[in-house]
Parts: sequence; C-alpha cells; structure tokens
Amino acid sequence: MTARKVIGILILIFMAIPILFGVTWAVGLIKASVSPKFLSDLPREIIDKLPESADAIFTAGQDKDFIEDSETRVWFQAAAKTGTSMRELMQTTGITGWMQGELSSSLKRIGEILRGESPVEPVMIDMRPFKKALLDPAMDKFLEGTVANLPPCDENGLKAWRDLASGSESGRDLPACNPDPVLAREALLTARNHAVRDMHDTVDVFEGVHPFPSNRFGIARAVTAASYAMFLIPALFILLGVLIGESTSAGRLRWSGIAVLAGSVPVLIMAFGIEKFSAWLVQGGIFRWHTPWTSDVGHMVLDKLSWIPTRCMDTLFSPVVGVAAVISVAGIVLLALASSSKN
Repeated sequence: MTARKVIGILILIFMAIPILFGVTWAVGLIKASVSPKFLSDLPREIIDKLPESADAIFTAGQDKDFIEDSETRVWFQAAAKTGTSMRELMQTTGITGWMQGELSSSLKRIGEILRGESPVEPVMIDMRPFKKALLDPAMDKFLEGTVANLPPCDENGLKAWRDLASGSESGRDLPACNPDPVLAREALLTARNHAVRDMHDTVDVFEGVHPFPSNRFGIARAVTAASYAMFLIPALFILLGVLIGESTSAGRLRWSGIAVLAGSVPVLIMAFGIEKFSAWLVQGGIFRWHTPWTSDVGHMVLDKLSWIPTRCMDTLFSPVVGVAAVISVAGIVLLALASSSKN
C-alpha cells in the first residue's frame, strides 16, 4: 500500500467520516427544532388533548396502584369529592379558552411565519388571561372545597399551614389536613400569588429576530437550507481523501461511497433506535421496574402524559432519520456508479 493511499484512508477515517457523522446529526436536529411541526403544530395538538389528560391524572391519583403515598392520595380524593373535574375547572376559569384561543392562535401565527406565509413580526403571547384564571373565584371555590374535604389538622399540620400563609415556607408542600377556613384561604392565596407574580404578562416569541433579506420568508426553510451548507465540510474532506488515495474514477467513487455510508448509516441506526427506545422507555420500560428517584405523582403524570414526550421524540428524531437516509442513499448511488465505471 502506497503512502498516498495510506494518507487518503487516514483523512477519510479520522476527518471526513466523523465530520459527516456530526453534520448529519446537526442538520437533522436543526431541521426538526425550527420546523413548524415542532414549534407550533405539536404544541397545539398537546393543548387540544390536555384537558382530557388532566382528568385522567386526577382519576389515577385516587388509585393505590399509582399513588402509594397516603397523604398525596388524600389530596386527590378530596379534590374528587368537590364534584368538579379538572376539565370543568379549566373550562370555568377560562384556562381552556385561553389555551385554545390566545395560545393556539399565537402558535398558529408562529407556524405561518416559519413557513413564510406571513411576514416576520412580533408574536406576543398574552399571559394575563392565564394569570387571571389562576385567581378566578371558581379556582378559589375548588381549592377551598378540596381543603374542606381533608381530615382535621393536628398541631404540626396547623403550624405548617401558618408557615405557608406567612410566606416563610413558600416552597413547601401543603399538608394533607384541614385547618380553619380563614387560614386555608390565606395560605392558598399566598401560594398562588407567588406563582402568578413570577409569570411575565406577555412573551415575545420573535424578540430580537430581524427579517432578512425580506420581511416575508420561511425561517424554517432558510435555517434548514443554511444548515445543509455544512455538508460541504465533510464533502471537501472526502474529496481530498479520495483524490490523494485513488487515481481511478471507479476507485474514487467506491471510496466516496464507502465513506458516505460509514458516516451516515450509524446516524440512521442510532436516530431510529433512540426514537423507538425513548418511546418504550417513557411508555413503560425501565420506569416501571425501578424508580427510587421519582415520586408517585411524577410516575403517574409520566404514565398519563407519556404520549407527549413520545410525540416530541418522534417529531425531533424523524428528520434526523430522514436526512441520514438520504445521505445513505447517496452513498449507495456512488457505489453503484463505481461498479458500473470501467476506469
């Protein structure tokens, strides 16, 4: 084996193939992360199904199979005794209306801008209706009714409620007991005020984004197209390696095909495997075997909302699989051309 061939192989193995591997991952993830499907369509799908999932969570919270901690289960059982479901509460307070109206419209607008159907302009998500919903009298009634269905407090429970009402223990869990109504109302209001206070009134989605070269262009397509330019880097190293290591056109095509496949097929296998494995992991898998670091509530929420991360993973990794598949096909074409070439 000549020195030129050795140098060519080293360039392909240690430079061209690793760079192609990384660029394929990067382009696929960039394509996914800026796509309207990931940024607007998927969140709107989640919004539509969220009330149904909230009801499923509160129903499961009363079941010993999901919640082993008796105090946590008491809270869910007390909430159920109010006769108001989470779907009804979200509807009454206006949370559902805000999500399906203001929030969904903003997400739709984001998708239109990313596709280039609308000019790039500020998209403000108004959080004030959501903040108002959290302080709605119907929310007060539901929370106070829930507390009224709890067992009476002992001295330790009363002290915990007083600390929460004073704001000195704002991060502490509410004790599963019923203090006097005035103290309960004060503590609940304090906790909600802290949560509402930390929220912004509005969120500017495209803050700092300046349209170029025109006021109407597909951001997703522009970013994705720009990311494809990164393939020039591994292409140049592949070209350098095959020009140094091979002198015939057939050999250069063969080396190029092998290098392209070596850099893309592992990405294809890994992305597809991660997508399927993560879906299995979230929907059951290892979380059902051994989860000492998760709470009962976290386990239950994960179980009832497992479709959300599954859909997210599918939306995120499918473009990586697609990009890797296209590059792999290019490698096969190069090998086919090498086989048919006479020189």
